[in-house]
Amino acid sequence: MQKTVLVTGGTGYIGSHTAVELMQKSYNVVIVDSLENSELSVLDGIEKITSQKPKFEQADLAERNATLKLFEKYPNIDAVIHFAAYKAVGESVAFPLKYYRNNLNSLMNVLEAMALHEVKNLVFSSSCTVYGQPDVLPVTEQTPIQEANSPYGNTKQISEEIIRDFLHVTPSIQAIALRYFNPIGAHESALIGELPIGVPNNLVPFITQTAAGLRKELSVFGDDYQTPDGSAIRDYIHVVDLALAHVKAIDRLFNGEAKKTIEHFNLGTGKGVSVLECIQSFEKVTGLKLPYKMAARRPGDVEQIWANTSFANQELQWQTQRSLDDAMLSAWNWEKRIRKI
Repeated sequence: MQKTVLVTGGTGYIGSHTAVELMQKSYNVVIVDSLENSELSVLDGIEKITSQKPKFEQADLAERNATLKLFEKYPNIDAVIHFAAYKAVGESVAFPLKYYRNNLNSLMNVLEAMALHEVKNLVFSSSCTVYGQPDVLPVTEQTPIQEANSPYGNTKQISEEIIRDFLHVTPSIQAIALRYFNPIGAHESALIGELPIGVPNNLVPFITQTAAGLRKELSVFGDDYQTPDGSAIRDYIHVVDLALAHVKAIDRLFNGEAKKTIEHFNLGTGKGVSVLECIQSFEKVTGLKLPYKMAARRPGDVEQIWANTSFANQELQWQTQRSLDDAMLSAWNWEKRIRKI
């Protein structure tokens, strides 16, 4: 029988790409999103790629009653992938209560509804920000958790702890936390991609919007880090590779391979890339010259981080297939389509 997966935040960037990959693996997908940071038109892109439209509900999962009503309407949910959260590091520094209220309440409401309706499988959208600025690189799943550099990162740390504690008293539920590094790029069809509302907080959409003429120039935050070129280093993973890891995690849960506690997996490429190297990659694959300036460090940012992905490679039977250049070109193709360039 076809399994049903509830994808919260499913019209968002990573959620929409994951919905596509789930549907292409013949999972039945229900998307819920508040549409605060995404647009309904994303559903059209998903439909064009998969030739089917997922069920969609607009709801704010930070509201308990709305969450409970959603699970009552869809009593046959087999698993939840929980993306719904605010995600901008800088904004979380400026508005910490907004982040704690939304990110933690929505998770607790989803867990409560899962227990009430006997939904046994959870994949949680976590983040490499749980590691803070690690002492040793690359980070493994056993790397000690440092104090978070931002309220956003702290909500991910606390969320993992909430899930762990809840599973301790609710042994019928099993959970996998996927710790993302830095997702970039877009679907190869250019029908879905990253679509930030207002000024982008992430590097690549700011790059593509600058190239498209929407922004005067790109600011590179920090040129005095202890890195080879002075700019911050991240592990940039193509969003489609990331989405495919979610399908592997869902398969693992349904196959009964997950441990009866929260499991953690790092999802990255295993390679650190600087901000300036990202700019160089974009210029190489597009043939465009990008206007940028160096700026002061941004509050909440860590200096450098990248993943050791061997545990995910082995346990999930997953690895990345797409390069930095692939991601940059796909992001530009998406930007050109939505701006009609």
